[in-house]
Amino acid sequence: EVQLVESGGGLVQPGGSLRLSCAVSGLRFDDFGIGWIRQAPGKERQGVSEGISCINARDGNTYHADSVKGRFTTSSDIAKAMVYLQMNNLKPEDTAVYYCAACGLVDGRGTPYYYGKDYWGQGTQVTVSS
Repeated sequence: EVQLVESGGGLVQPGGSLRLSCAVSGLRFDDFGIGWIRQAPGKERQGVSEGISCINARDGNTYHADSVKGRFTTSSDIAKAMVYLQMNNLKPEDTAVYYCAACGLVDGRGTPYYYGKDYWGQGTQVTVSS
């Protein structure tokens, strides 16, 4: 029932840009934020991922991790049930599989929490390399 589908990944040079899209179904924006989680190469074995953003589509409250703040922007379109991640000034350390995922912001701010993998998309690969 819950489905999140990412698209837009690819190979870019350092300093380049990409925009990722997440099509959301089976989730109500009134009940869930939607954000982005990334997993760098080699981290799969450790089960370690970095939550980089979360947006409450209804009020626009948004969180971005320090590692991407000022470079990445998360936005949403409720009518289209879409969430986007605009990534600018990409760095090699941004290389990862990017997932959109259900999330929440406590009191509309601060570090978000993320739901389990049943509430993640399939992931899209972003590779930043010269």
